[in-house]
Amino acid sequence: MNTLELTSKIKNKATEKGFDLFGVSSPLIDNEGSRLLNDWLDKDYQATMHWIEKRKEERENVFKYFPEVKSIISLGYNYYTGENDLKSNDYKISNYSWGEDYHLVIKKKLYEIIKYIESELNLKFKFRVCVDTSPLLEKRLAQRAGLGWIGKHTNLINEQIGSWFFLSEILLDFNLSYNDPFPKDLCGTCTRCIDDCPTNAIVDDYKLDSNKCISYLTIEHRDDLPDEFKGKLEDWIYGCDICQQVCPWNIKFSQKTNDENFIIRESIDNMSNDDWEELSELSYKEIFRKSAIKRTKYKGIKRNIYANKK
Repeated sequence: MNTLELTSKIKNKATEKGFDLFGVSSPLIDNEGSRLLNDWLDKDYQATMHWIEKRKEERENVFKYFPEVKSIISLGYNYYTGENDLKSNDYKISNYSWGEDYHLVIKKKLYEIIKYIESELNLKFKFRVCVDTSPLLEKRLAQRAGLGWIGKHTNLINEQIGSWFFLSEILLDFNLSYNDPFPKDLCGTCTRCIDDCPTNAIVDDYKLDSNKCISYLTIEHRDDLPDEFKGKLEDWIYGCDICQQVCPWNIKFSQKTNDENFIIRESIDNMSNDDWEELSELSYKEIFRKSAIKRTKYKGIKRNIYANKK
């Protein structure tokens, strides 16, 4: 079986598993990506996310993460099921966390693709499956695989479905047919994401200062919130979708997913602000079982709610 046919069969299986975007890039040492990463780290834009710097060498050189790699599959999985009302005073959690934990949902699908390659295509090989937590410059990999371009808000945008999708990767130790990189930056002169960010976290085109980002502050930041951001979180208590909601590519091209895993849980949808403020640790564990929201822990959610109280 030639590489083109093999790639096509794997792509068809990925589509069958619900992935909306598929592309393959060759592994290489990304010197430009390394330069941008180091510049970002030098400015301390990673805030307290020290794990980014600890595995910096692997991000710069994929061969240090997986020495045998010969092909990198980048995949996009649409999770869009609707949006928060930005004008509402209700507490808001980011779209991607409304349903099941995407790490679990997507990784299961990736392993099903691996099983297909092993059993149906009768191949023995080494691999890595990656969903968000591996030391890869995954948005640059996705751009090289033709999935889209990195927007000014630093999210990957696809010209057909916008940016409401999860990225994941499969690294393989055999050759596939590579896609051409996405050739354009289609943000043009638009600055909606920069202009509408309430904390001015997008400090320049394509540069995000995590120290100011509501998503970082409400999820990754572990201590008390800096006083300068209290009362300025725009009612977000887990994550933030503003830069995606105002993006013209999403306004025009977003498509609702058919995957019920990501539909908002009824227990979340029915919660009033009073319910959130009275949330007990026991209720938190019950409502957010197998949810990405577990990332910030009960203490973090209560801190975020308190910071938003008028």
